[in-house]
Amino acid sequence: MLIKTPTDLRDNDVTPYRLYQARRHFIKAGVAATAALGLPWLAQAKPSLGGIKPSDFSSDEEKTPYKDVTTYNNFYEFGTAKSDPAIRARDFNTDPWSITVEGECDKPGAVTLEDVMKPHPLEERIYRLRCVEGWSMVIPWVGFPLGEFIKRFQPTSKARYVEFETLYDKKQMPGQRRRVLDWPYVEGLRMDEALHPLTILAVGLYGEVLPNQNGAPIRLVVPWKYGFKSIKSIVRIRFRETQPISSWEKAAPREYGFYSNVNPGVPHPRWSQKRERRIGEFRKRKTLMFNGYGEQVASLYSGMDLKKYF
Repeated sequence: MLIKTPTDLRDNDVTPYRLYQARRHFIKAGVAATAALGLPWLAQAKPSLGGIKPSDFSSDEEKTPYKDVTTYNNFYEFGTAKSDPAIRARDFNTDPWSITVEGECDKPGAVTLEDVMKPHPLEERIYRLRCVEGWSMVIPWVGFPLGEFIKRFQPTSKARYVEFETLYDKKQMPGQRRRVLDWPYVEGLRMDEALHPLTILAVGLYGEVLPNQNGAPIRLVVPWKYGFKSIKSIVRIRFRETQPISSWEKAAPREYGFYSNVNPGVPHPRWSQKRERRIGEFRKRKTLMFNGYGEQVASLYSGMDLKKYF
């Protein structure tokens, strides 16, 4: 999930949920109108994905409704308002699609989306998603472990980090025409984070092909980190010996660190992270360390000062 930098964001620019609801009602009315005109670009569901198996890693919490998951998004490549991606990404072309894998590995190369998916059984992973802005969702992603994909390229002993890059295409992604960030969007993980079984590459949600506004055709999902770490529309993966500088870390290093683990004890410079609002709920709830996945991932950071390495 992406957020504005201090240079272009005032505290009152973060979209309140009540304003989002008003926008959603406006979009809903637009959906009805476009459907009546034979242009159901928001009313139509995406093609379903077959052969999906449930995962033992899934949360048993109530899932956020599909309409909220697909209309309340941070995807600044299509605009900075929460409703922009659903509107502006409708004509985004994701076919054909390829990912270039390079850097410290023995088998670099480019693979098509079909090649990426073919050897990997799809799983439904119901994960919590926590945004640094203070809202959260529970989303049934469809995907497969990133670690299984990484192994195909045989990273060398020098590959200590994995860097990811989003498509850069100003014609298709109008948000990239503004200098909100230094495009293209870049994110990174430590190799052990990338290989952790919770980390997945998602190609769908709610049993359907991933909608454009949610990062089609393939995105990262790292459930114990803030949402902006889960980079969307990936076209390049690079194995590195040195730590990459992620886009938000580069734009505002005091606010967005490389690790970006959900840690209620580390406040954002402009707001607290101790509580969050689950989309669809009125009352705020307590933010959980590592977004509630501490039992699985806390050992990755044993001995680290998580206020320094935030």
